[in-house]
Amino acid sequence: MSTSTASATSAAPQKPGGRKKLTLPMILLIVAGGLALVSLVRLISGAEDLTSVGQVSGALSLAVPIGLAGLGGLWAERAGVVNIGLEGMMILGTWFGAWAGYQWGPWTGVLVGIAGGAVGGLLHAIITVTFNVNHIVSGVAINILALGFTQYLSNFTFADAPGGSSKQSPRVEEIYKITVPGLSDWMTTLQGKHWFFVSDLAGVIGGLVTELSLLTVLALLLIPGTWWVLWRTAFGLRLRSCGENPTAAESLGVNVYKYKYIAVIVSGALAGLGGVFLSEVASPIYQEGQTGGRGYIGLAAMIFGNWMPGGMALGAGLFGFTDSLKLRGGAENVHAMLLLVAILLVLAAAWQVYKKKYVPAAISGVCAVGLFVWYALTDQVPSQFVDAAPYLTTLLVLALSAQRLRMPKADGLPYRKGQGK
Repeated sequence: MSTSTASATSAAPQKPGGRKKLTLPMILLIVAGGLALVSLVRLISGAEDLTSVGQVSGALSLAVPIGLAGLGGLWAERAGVVNIGLEGMMILGTWFGAWAGYQWGPWTGVLVGIAGGAVGGLLHAIITVTFNVNHIVSGVAINILALGFTQYLSNFTFADAPGGSSKQSPRVEEIYKITVPGLSDWMTTLQGKHWFFVSDLAGVIGGLVTELSLLTVLALLLIPGTWWVLWRTAFGLRLRSCGENPTAAESLGVNVYKYKYIAVIVSGALAGLGGVFLSEVASPIYQEGQTGGRGYIGLAAMIFGNWMPGGMALGAGLFGFTDSLKLRGGAENVHAMLLLVAILLVLAAAWQVYKKKYVPAAISGVCAVGLFVWYALTDQVPSQFVDAAPYLTTLLVLALSAQRLRMPKADGLPYRKGQGK
């Protein structure tokens, strides 16, 4: 595609009244506002571990595989291919990463795990792009195939290995972790003061500079890297045009099949990397069922982020934070989150009233009152609710953000070469 063609495509008229995209200042402002709200809830509830260094570190560890799956989904769907198979590609990443990692070292495991996920992406691309099979059907089939395939392989590889079994691998050597000397201890001390916002900010920074895996650093860099490739290069423009209007892209000389294949293979590779993170960083062994539905939650994070890397990262962080609550403080922390969600619902109701959407505002208000009453009349929440909190958060966030979402126009639609002629 020539420069003039790319410019013409990028200059296509936009819908009037279109929503603004999240910029870096907007994201930082949202994060700061959210941190201030969490700090207020911490002071009211007395749940001092909400923003501790350990809590933030745990949340980051749980958010990274979700974020990588979401990033993989973003690549595929920006090219017009729905990738429900992220869960299966993560499963392939966990198994192949652990299989190669315990034999030849963790970084070899990273590469082989990425390759395993990429093969899953290639299979999804062949089924959906070349044979035009329904994307949802293909994704579900890949999830089932990946689960059965890895269970079958485990019986022949891990069962007889020292320290392994038919359901888990031998231990994998951990990837090197870094701690910033001085800054880590200072942030831990400052967080222990329990000051409003300052201590919470210190806890967040401390979690980012204490026992940070190099694979986590790589995963964090992939978020701005994806934004730059897809929104600041001619390659990214062509790829996104395939997800918006593949017929028009083809008329401008774009090889739509090629870009869809590239996007879905990269999608699988990123999901595979998320799987490697689970089997080498989060837990240095492969275990059957290790992904725990994170591929689906990553897809939800991508949708919450409106198919943008920054918004997706916010969604993954939110889900990772909610998931980590049960690891530190458990029922007490989740009980404090009832108050946080109630406040958020009050803010949502006020915004909906401002927009003259009175029925949604009334529903949000009633739910907020219910949560306030629940919080006031109890000291803890049932253990079952603690375990379900991340998934309930996923549903709640998607329900509240559904009206502002805009997926790529041709996402999931069948396409045949030359259909516009």
